[in-house]
Amino acid sequence: MVKVLLADDHDLVRTGVKRLLEDAGDIKVVGEAASGEDAIRLAKELKPQVILMDANMPGIGGLEATKRILRQVPDAKIIALTVHGDEPFPSKFLQAGAHGYLTKGADVHEMVRAIRQVAGGRRYIAAEVAQQMALRQVTDGEDNPFELLSERETQVMLMVTQGHKVQEIADKLCLSPKTVNSYRYRLFEKLKVNSDVELTHMAIRHGVVQTQQ
Repeated sequence: MVKVLLADDHDLVRTGVKRLLEDAGDIKVVGEAASGEDAIRLAKELKPQVILMDANMPGIGGLEATKRILRQVPDAKIIALTVHGDEPFPSKFLQAGAHGYLTKGADVHEMVRAIRQVAGGRRYIAAEVAQQMALRQVTDGEDNPFELLSERETQVMLMVTQGHKVQEIADKLCLSPKTVNSYRYRLFEKLKVNSDVELTHMAIRHGVVQTQQ
């Protein structure tokens, strides 16, 4: 039986995925997390074999949670399950140590296959995501300016676009406000924007963040 932790801030998504996975027979959802911080806590408490991790969640988000979980629970296998199929998210998650990457457009059969494969020690990357990553290598990532950001700049960018203030970001990422501002101005320079509002609009245009429905 593969023990799975679901990390997604939408209750309906967690409920639906849990029901689909447990119909497989050999997968048991042992916990549900609505934020990156919850995912870290439950990963340490429950020791799941596989964690399905959303990218955009309240707090530190899925990318930072992935890094922290793998430092504290190194045996955990993490599969990103997110709406983002385009770069830079797949590369950032895999660089952070994730073992798999699925989009929320995946059907239940692919999700079950990915969990079984990752639990068995192999990697699983959805075909359309693998194709995007291959194309990025060919084009040198020129189409999406967000690929220029480092992992930490990406984390700060996501939190800024979620409306977090500098002090909140500093507290959640265990950085000083001065350091957060340094990352913030550096990503402004790389993306050629001048404000948080411009940054958010640019992120929405490139599909890096989503507008609330």
